[in-house]
Amino acid sequence: MSTEQQKLSQIDKLKRQKEIIEARLQKAEASHKIRERKEETRRKILLGAYFLEKLKKDGTFESIKQELDRFLTRNSDRKLFGLSALENELT
Repeated sequence: MSTEQQKLSQIDKLKRQKEIIEARLQKAEASHKIRERKEETRRKILLGAYFLEKLKKDGTFESIKQELDRFLTRNSDRKLFGLSALENELT
């Protein structure tokens, strides 16, 4: 094998290694993003549970429900809080 062929072979080998490393990096980044989204979702669930319990204990849930009535535009979301459906659902 000539010196030129050896250099090309080495370049090809390094390119393959680079591709492998880039694939690992993409996988690690995707895994990290998934974990972050799961943690954010968990925080939202716990925060929501805390405030729902607090509102029920304080007796202020109805006033919050009135605000939600103005805020929520998707009928599926409104249903979760026992609010009436909107005729022309806004999405």
